[in-house]
Amino acid sequence: LEPRPDTETLVEAMLPFVRAVAVREGECRILDLGTGTGAIALALLSAVPTAIATGVDLSAGVLATAARNAGQLGLAGRFTVLQSDWFEKVSGRYHVIAANPPYIPSEDIGNLQDEVRNFDPRLALDGGADGLNPYRIIAAEAARFLETEGRIAVEIGHTQHNEVCEIFAAAGYVPGGAFRDLGGNDRVIVFERIKP
Repeated sequence: LEPRPDTETLVEAMLPFVRAVAVREGECRILDLGTGTGAIALALLSAVPTAIATGVDLSAGVLATAARNAGQLGLAGRFTVLQSDWFEKVSGRYHVIAANPPYIPSEDIGNLQDEVRNFDPRLALDGGADGLNPYRIIAAEAARFLETEGRIAVEIGHTQHNEVCEIFAAAGYVPGGAFRDLGGNDRVIVFERIKP
């Protein structure tokens, strides 16, 4: 599972917030859902020395790779891996919940570029019938793991902006910004809780 250049968009979108929280609170706790190789969490940890992260994935194999990557980067002391189906085994509260979830509709998997279809695990690609299942799970369950002023950042398919915003709005979130990838497509949306 190779991180694609689009993943940089999520890191760049969240870096100012992670830095600000780290300065204000003395640390910034990051939950990286579907961490894969750890690219998102490890990039944020590299840039912010007082950030700590938990990388969640269903695959023990990719978690071993993520842990190895953290070790090679000298970040093992601030990066924990957790084998979990989304939030199932997660505990604690986080300032940032980041996710690059599977967002491809099941029936479209066969039409992907060979480099993606043949090398990335299907689990990392398949977002269910409409490609939106992971967003429904994250929107429904994130609140109890998110600090009051926290942010959720999700990578999206370039046609999914409105649908993903609707899913999060129904769960009590407002978009705090959308970020485009190198191709000019909406690729990351950052959400925050609606203030009571």
